[in-house]
Amino acid sequence: MSTGRSSTSETGVRSESAGTSGKAGEIRTYKGQDRALRAGRLGTTGLLLSVLAASAPLMVVAGVMPTTYGVMGIVGQPLLFVILGVVLMLFSVGYAEMSRHVHNAGAFYAYIARGLGPTAGAGASVVALVAYSAMQVGIYGILGFEVSGIFATYFDITVAWWIPALVAVVLVGALGWLKIDLNAKVLGVLIVVECALVVIFDVAAIAEPGKEGLSLQAFNPDTLTGAGLGTALCFCIAAFVGFEQAPVYAEETSRPQIVVRRVMFLAVGYAALFLAFSAWALSVAVGPGEIVKVAGEQGPGLLFGLTESRLGSTFTDVLHILFVTGMFAALLSFHNVVARYAFAMGREGLLPAAFGRTNKTSGAPAGGSLLQSAVSVAVVLAFALTDDKPAGDPTAPVLHLFTWMGNVGALGVILLMATASLAVIAFFVRRGAGRTQAGRLVASGLSGLALLVIAFYTVKDFDVLVGAGPGSALSWILPAIIGAAAVVGLLYGAILRSTKPEVHARIGLGNEAFQLEKAAESERIQV
Repeated sequence: MSTGRSSTSETGVRSESAGTSGKAGEIRTYKGQDRALRAGRLGTTGLLLSVLAASAPLMVVAGVMPTTYGVMGIVGQPLLFVILGVVLMLFSVGYAEMSRHVHNAGAFYAYIARGLGPTAGAGASVVALVAYSAMQVGIYGILGFEVSGIFATYFDITVAWWIPALVAVVLVGALGWLKIDLNAKVLGVLIVVECALVVIFDVAAIAEPGKEGLSLQAFNPDTLTGAGLGTALCFCIAAFVGFEQAPVYAEETSRPQIVVRRVMFLAVGYAALFLAFSAWALSVAVGPGEIVKVAGEQGPGLLFGLTESRLGSTFTDVLHILFVTGMFAALLSFHNVVARYAFAMGREGLLPAAFGRTNKTSGAPAGGSLLQSAVSVAVVLAFALTDDKPAGDPTAPVLHLFTWMGNVGALGVILLMATASLAVIAFFVRRGAGRTQAGRLVASGLSGLALLVIAFYTVKDFDVLVGAGPGSALSWILPAIIGAAAVVGLLYGAILRSTKPEVHARIGLGNEAFQLEKAAESERIQV
């Protein structure tokens, strides 16, 4: 099993790809424009809004924050977001530098392949596909539940949760076929309005604080003690998911070596400040001494109750609608990412070649988009068919589909980030740049260790995360999905190395192999 690919061997492989001998291991990938994503479609603003949409800020403020306060009893949640922001900023230092050297829609798995070898990259590709698919499909559950609740509340119509969920699958799939710059505009409008309304609430909460006034107790390190800290780490880091998706769009940006790294730092910085400020505003509105009790009693209704008392019922009604549109934006963002991972895998031979083609009209990865839509339909229907609860019961759509899939996906992304930190170190050391990149490599090492600790707590407390009782089989079955994906991917990579060395050598090269092929052909023509 391959553990690395040195700069010397990598150069040798690429030199061979320029030849015409047809030897085993030769990389020949250029097959026309339909195997490449369209460049220059996204700038800094479009890319930033696309990746921020995945974090669904309003869903975090209304769902994650009350849960962390009420169930886990962590009053210092705002400080926790600041600490996690620092960890992810350290991660971004090396990850962003890597993005200057590798432009591939496969992002995580491409970076891991270039640092730790093609076999490790194959393992990461399957984990990424499963993790992001799980996170996306899970959101269909809570979106369907919320839409059915809106119909029941405002129109007195009973609608099963899975009906709006399937409608959302169709709409997301249709948008996934369109140009990425159009997708970015849709995401941009939704995310800007969503964040603006949350900030309005934050300001209103600070202007009209609870009985304890403008207390900074939530930023006291003593508030991070307690048995729920590990679980809170898992919950809160999932709120940042999205920033790491920026390199997925590298091939479609105008200046990837600049735009991608800029967007990652902006996304992490914005998310950390936005989440910490909003979590503090919630604690101020209720009072640090009462926030755990009140959040435990009201749950996701906490935010909407506080907005109604301060900003009125009309504002709260609009917030309910934006809660749904924010989830739709997250669905579209995750769909775009999964489609591009599938495209990159199809282009490099990890998936059938059909997935490595783009839509001739829009340039979108058509095969990957269809794959994600099909998976979404299958999973939503599976949970719908096993739902024996009355309409309006959140068990199947929220407590099962959303919670189970969301935490499985979050675990996968955390492990991918930890592995990518190691890959960054290996990549620059193998290129002989260890000394010049020393600061970035230290940052990657520190973030990798921190992410491994968070992954440990995620697995350890998985029964709490998914609401399963002690000793429940779900506490190991669900995390095992990510473990199985990694094993399958590694075995697949090892098999490719033995049976199809030319495909194995191609893993992680992406569009770069295209350019090598085209350059070699041009040289032969000139000669």
